[in-house]
Amino acid sequence: MDAGLKRELEAKVYAGERLSREDGVALYETDDLAWLGGLAHHVRTKKNGDVVHFNVNRHLNMTNVCSASCAYCSFQRKPGEKDAYTMRIEEAVRLAKAMENDQLTELHIVNGLHPTLPWRYYPRSLRELKKALPDVALKCFTATEIHWFEKISGLSASEILDELIDAGLESLTGGGAEIFDWEVRQHIVDHDTHWEDWSRIHRLAHSKGLKTPATMLYGHIEEPRHRVDHVLRLRELQDETGGFQVFIPLRYQHDFHDSKDGIIRNRLQARTTMATGADMIKTFAVSRLLFDNVPHVKVFWVMHGLDGAQLMLNHGADDMDGSVVEYKITHDADGFGTPNKLSREDLLELIRDAGFRPVERNTRYETIREYDGPVADRRESPQLMRF
Repeated sequence: MDAGLKRELEAKVYAGERLSREDGVALYETDDLAWLGGLAHHVRTKKNGDVVHFNVNRHLNMTNVCSASCAYCSFQRKPGEKDAYTMRIEEAVRLAKAMENDQLTELHIVNGLHPTLPWRYYPRSLRELKKALPDVALKCFTATEIHWFEKISGLSASEILDELIDAGLESLTGGGAEIFDWEVRQHIVDHDTHWEDWSRIHRLAHSKGLKTPATMLYGHIEEPRHRVDHVLRLRELQDETGGFQVFIPLRYQHDFHDSKDGIIRNRLQARTTMATGADMIKTFAVSRLLFDNVPHVKVFWVMHGLDGAQLMLNHGADDMDGSVVEYKITHDADGFGTPNKLSREDLLELIRDAGFRPVERNTRYETIREYDGPVADRRESPQLMRF
């Protein structure tokens, strides 16, 4: 990138002007990560100050049985396969209640597209979970799952969302987005929920008063232009509805370790690696700069490693997803040795160590509790960062 273009882009960012598609592609092409990170950090600080948000949540995957076989996915199992499981609702309630003493505020539920489970299983699950944990927000189901529920129930997405909201649903999850551009999507996704239905369902959720996250799976076979296109589609939808609270870049997980049965389900494995640290920085920074109308950018530490997550907090992210517990969808594929769970104290230490002030939030991004900021001399000596 030449000096003139850098000055032009920097001027637009500091003036608060909306960046274009061409601007986004140009930003990905720069090798000046300090400059790019500085711009993203400026925007992140202008929107959120020195705060890093977090919550105390539990990820719960009630079934890994799935009718789809997406190319990147090692989570899914077919009926009868080894390690295939479907929880009884009572089991899901037991697992959720196990964190009750940790002052859990959110359950995050995503499942496979089970070919035979009846539609009624899902609202009944939410009702029982809400009965057991009335003060815990239910953040459940991707747009892909809602589209699947349309097929198995014969109901419209509007009717499905109304019943789920009545059962306690407070937010959809952001999954199923992957990469929207068909040039890439046709090679990675094995279901028929694409941009048209994904956006339709989130638009409908927003119209019913739900606030939702949006995601992007990056670092596989896509190119930077596909990432820019993905973000701009979401930015346009946000202009229309205002319903997205947070954007979450999800780092594609190359399977360093095969699943227990030895079957390689990730069909991208032979021709992919993983996003480098530099690519992570570019993705978070450019996303923060393009998303002028979404308040938060979240780093999911399970997919980026603990050190990588801390670094992203200095390159556009202001939110670090939570205590997690047993994130089955990608955890077995990572190469970081990340734990299954971080406690509230672990998260406070990570956030302070990165130089920020922790704020515990709920699903609606309302403040639950503010904490003291970092110790002033914590980073007097250089700290090792690993990717």
